[in-house]
Amino acid sequence: MTEVLVLVDHVDGQVAKTTFELLTLAARLGEPSAVFIGDGLDTAKPALAQYGAAKIYAVPGTDIDDYLVVPVAEVLAQLVESASPAAVLVSSSAHGKEIGARLAVKTGSGLITDAVDVRSEDGGVATTQSVFAGSYTVDAVVTQGTPIVTVKPNSCAPEQREGAGAVEEVTPQISEGAKSARIVERREKQKSGRPELTEAAIVVSGGRGTAGDFSAVENLADALGAAVGASRAAVDAGWYPHTSQVGQTGKQVSPQLYVACGISGAIQHRAGMQTSKTIIAINKDEEAPIFELVDFGVVGDLFAVLPQATDEIGTAKG
Repeated sequence: MTEVLVLVDHVDGQVAKTTFELLTLAARLGEPSAVFIGDGLDTAKPALAQYGAAKIYAVPGTDIDDYLVVPVAEVLAQLVESASPAAVLVSSSAHGKEIGARLAVKTGSGLITDAVDVRSEDGGVATTQSVFAGSYTVDAVVTQGTPIVTVKPNSCAPEQREGAGAVEEVTPQISEGAKSARIVERREKQKSGRPELTEAAIVVSGGRGTAGDFSAVENLADALGAAVGASRAAVDAGWYPHTSQVGQTGKQVSPQLYVACGISGAIQHRAGMQTSKTIIAINKDEEAPIFELVDFGVVGDLFAVLPQATDEIGTAKG
């Protein structure tokens, strides 16, 4: 069975859920092989094998960890040359998309970004993308080289599928040109106790209707175990950090559930959340554009609706 390479997203061996999603998709195409770069493999190996990794390419972080994405692209390019995989799957973050683009150039291959589905079709790799702010669904295939595909988080549910997890040590040759951009400082991201916005299964977002008071939004998010997002209007007003902005100029999310609170639904915001599986909106304006795409809508004051919902969720959990 042909290998499918999956780039592991991890921090010191703590593997991100997006990697398990990629391994699940890789099993549809062939035999999943994880590419693990850096330290912490002993911690990561059991989880990678549990989600189907038949092989784990262990790559030391030397000459890689202290630089930007080019060394990673070179590692993958060398593995593509030696393993001739059916495809290479990478998480569709800004980091992952740059790696994918550079890898496609290095291997003379086609690149598909922001896929929401990957499958085997007619002996090749077919993908589905949601484009133009979710207005169109596009099916596409790579016609040249090795398919390089970046996949949006939450595109599939991770499925456990025991793999051998056989470790193969790899010592890549990193060019001097790949070391042109060096990381000079790292700062630990402040933890909120909530999931990462782009990876969360549930997102609760607030907009202009909050008038700057996100307490009801945050309380509902905490009750649901959700991430907190914000519209551009809210972040431009200084009510919430720009890192939480959902929209065309912010982050694109595809959670299982998206709750829009006091958000009118301008096209800029819809471009960032329209591919969510289920959408709920709370807005006082019954003619707000957001109601055009929701699965469930509540016409009402978010400061009256959200506390009731939070209380009911607490009771149901209790």
